[in-house]
Amino acid sequence: MIFIAIGGSLGCVLRFGVSNMIQNSAGASFPWGTFAVNIIGSFFIGFLAEMFDAVIVPSQWRSFATIGFLGGFTTFSTFSFESLNLLREKEYLYAFGNILASNVVGIAAVVAGIFAFRIIYKLTSGN
Repeated sequence: MIFIAIGGSLGCVLRFGVSNMIQNSAGASFPWGTFAVNIIGSFFIGFLAEMFDAVIVPSQWRSFATIGFLGGFTTFSTFSFESLNLLREKEYLYAFGNILASNVVGIAAVVAGIFAFRIIYKLTSGN
């Protein structure tokens, strides 16, 4: 459990910094910061899941990376809240764009992470 707590703490702090940096740079009504961290996290969960299938990694480190770090780094609740706020503000295009793009691009990012690991593994293992 301590591995998950440490990973979650680190993921939350990094999410706060990355999300705010992106949102402040974008300066738009669309929640780019939350979108970005969720897509980045989706890519890495795909990458790590594939890596954990190919490489022996102790369970506590798997939990640290996936449940802890990536669980803290990504944020479904903020995505949901920001989407609802966009609907309340009658920003329907942004709201539905956020909902659709987050899901479609998020799943595509998981797949991209899986393939990225496979390519790296193949290049580095000599297979």
